[in-house]
Amino acid sequence: MQKRFWTLVGVLFLGVFAAACGEDPVSPPPPPPPPDPIRAALIDTVRLLADQRNLDPVPSGPVVRSELVTLGRALMFDKILSGNRNIACSTCHLPSFAMGDGRSLAVGEGGAGLGPARTPPAGGFIPRNSPTMFNLHTTQQLFWDGRVEMLDDGSIRTPAGAQLTPAMEAVFEFGAVSALGMFPVASRDEMQGEQGEPGNELGAFADGDLQGLWAALMVRLGAFPAYQVMFEAAYPGTAFADMTFAHAANAIAGFLLSELVFVDTPWDRFLNGDDSQLTNEQLRGAKLFMTVRCMRCHETDSFDDRNGEFKNVATPQLGPGEGDGPGGRDDFGRERVTGDPLERRAFKTRALRNIELTAPYGHAGQFATLEAIVEHYDEIDVRLQNYDVSQVEAALQGTLLNNVSEILATRDTILLPIEFDVIGRDDLVAFLESLTDEAARNLFGVAPATVPSGLTIDN
Repeated sequence: MQKRFWTLVGVLFLGVFAAACGEDPVSPPPPPPPPDPIRAALIDTVRLLADQRNLDPVPSGPVVRSELVTLGRALMFDKILSGNRNIACSTCHLPSFAMGDGRSLAVGEGGAGLGPARTPPAGGFIPRNSPTMFNLHTTQQLFWDGRVEMLDDGSIRTPAGAQLTPAMEAVFEFGAVSALGMFPVASRDEMQGEQGEPGNELGAFADGDLQGLWAALMVRLGAFPAYQVMFEAAYPGTAFADMTFAHAANAIAGFLLSELVFVDTPWDRFLNGDDSQLTNEQLRGAKLFMTVRCMRCHETDSFDDRNGEFKNVATPQLGPGEGDGPGGRDDFGRERVTGDPLERRAFKTRALRNIELTAPYGHAGQFATLEAIVEHYDEIDVRLQNYDVSQVEAALQGTLLNNVSEILATRDTILLPIEFDVIGRDDLVAFLESLTDEAARNLFGVAPATVPSGLTIDN
């Protein structure tokens, strides 16, 4: 009892002493503010909708051996893969533009400069927008028309047909993504170049002679001892002389899947239970996204199409086209792969992760901003008829086709009831911005310092 008495006296003395010295006694922290009932209801609604739609955080990409990543990184940025040694895969997929090029339509072989400042050659533009390189581990359909895809039986369908042999396909470790690098090198407009160009032995191969072109690329790469060492380190036990270009394409895929998977987003953290990750605007956008038919197409964790379907979403056609329709300036999209006229002008439903970073949008880059592409889905027929072509660069504005009725003839009818106001548009955009991994904003460390060929690096 006496000890407790002197303890109380000491506490009182310290309080008086602190007051005499001008210091306030320690006070308890203020109580937390009461919960916002509107926000709490939004959180509960969004969680319920996400649960009903079986949405989960996107998993991380595969673990790829470092030697394969190193080889793939070099090949991605080395212009040695192009006929005239003047363009690399990275020229249209620049780290400084979120692995795109920041323009509606890519400028390939013969262009000058980088990104939006790149000027096209006499041949003009590539017919389609440079697709995103992010999170390819979540898809098995590649390119806007899905011409490279993993089929249900585990085989890979590509434009190469039988030229992509079973032995080459056996090299692929990452499904259809491993085949991705096999084809830009065989496009004259993208990388191969034309016949008769001095110093371009790749241009001499006839269109469609993929086996000959791929073999010639391996001869080129084998001329650099550093590449031989890198290939054999990436594929232990296999001599470079026994490798094909499938080994190169597989390495590029390993690089993409190792270095360009970004899934740590506010939305994923929200799904993992952290209510603080989304703003009220983003919560409203998520609710709208899951209730106005957006998820009829964007239905997976990555927000692409679960069944691998392609959709005609009534986007205008501009640019040189793919040789379809009168004058050859149209692009029939998925029909070019399947031959099915019901899939005319249907294109891949792109995954929405990190979409904030990859403008412009659409198979021909028809929409300059995220606001513009989102707004397109508000009464799409009306939006198509009133498309604002001024949002694309001047060189493309005169290429807009007057084919609205043809586009609407096969556009997907599930989109017709979608309507929302400006506030809804802004909320949807805010939600889409919550799908951004902050680490994806700065990719300057992705490129190598040098490549074995010694050619310049586009970064």
